[in-house]
Amino acid sequence: MSETKIRYICALEPEFPEKLKNIPNAPDGIYVRGCLPDPGKKTVSIIGSRNNSEYGRGAAEYFARGLAKHGVQIVSGMARGIDGISQSTALKSGGSSFGILGCGIDVVYPEENRLLYERILEKGGLISEYPPGTPPRAALFPQRNRIISALSDVLLVVEARQRSGTSITVRFALEQGRDIFAVPGRITDPLSYGCNTLIADGAGIATCPEDILEALGLIQGGRNKHRKLNLNKFSGLSETQLKIIRCLDYNPVSINEIASKTGCDLSDLMLELLKLQLLGCIENAGQGFYILKLEVNGDGSR
Repeated sequence: MSETKIRYICALEPEFPEKLKNIPNAPDGIYVRGCLPDPGKKTVSIIGSRNNSEYGRGAAEYFARGLAKHGVQIVSGMARGIDGISQSTALKSGGSSFGILGCGIDVVYPEENRLLYERILEKGGLISEYPPGTPPRAALFPQRNRIISALSDVLLVVEARQRSGTSITVRFALEQGRDIFAVPGRITDPLSYGCNTLIADGAGIATCPEDILEALGLIQGGRNKHRKLNLNKFSGLSETQLKIIRCLDYNPVSINEIASKTGCDLSDLMLELLKLQLLGCIENAGQGFYILKLEVNGDGSR
């Protein structure tokens, strides 16, 4: 287990992260609990909406899992929503994650992420420039965001509204010369407005982890390889199962709507939905709603 004692690292000390030294308004020092990011490994910051959609949750898990399995460190703000989802997924996938806090390093915020706080200490670390005991305040989080972007090689935005704290982190990333990627979404979805705008303004389009891995120089031909796999990802399914798949996307669809579109008897439909879940093609989003899973090869493999 990582050391959990709180320590202060001055900007003049050798242990102070190199990536933080030359950014505008660099911190004079940081409080650390656990480990610092390994400078020899690639690091990606995954950020997004606190009030994410199911599509956003699936995308955050998809990218965090794929990156962590390639040894990429995940940095975020440990906030509810996309931040916490991506960090939890990275840890569950055997990776490491680092939380940058907008409060004292001994303060768990939000409280619902207490388990995540403890798990990060086992396989990563927590960082804050604010003294222990500092309560979370709105004015502290924008400054915190410059550290999130500075510690990364790539900043990935999963979901963001037109005006949000995410745009502040993006601005810092641009000032610091970091690469920015965004996950595209529906043009009618307010949670996708920020990402679609970033892409229109020149950010990289993130459609699979391989897009990010290729930008990091960890693989070659990632996008083309992913596209080829997608063409056959539902091979081997029955015609009824394919009808169901065509009704679904990454936003929840009710079982009644699926039955209406496919013409399937409800009892037969429930059996087919169960089979597709076991194959790993779809996911039960709760309360009779279903979504496609982002990682599918048709036979349930990943």
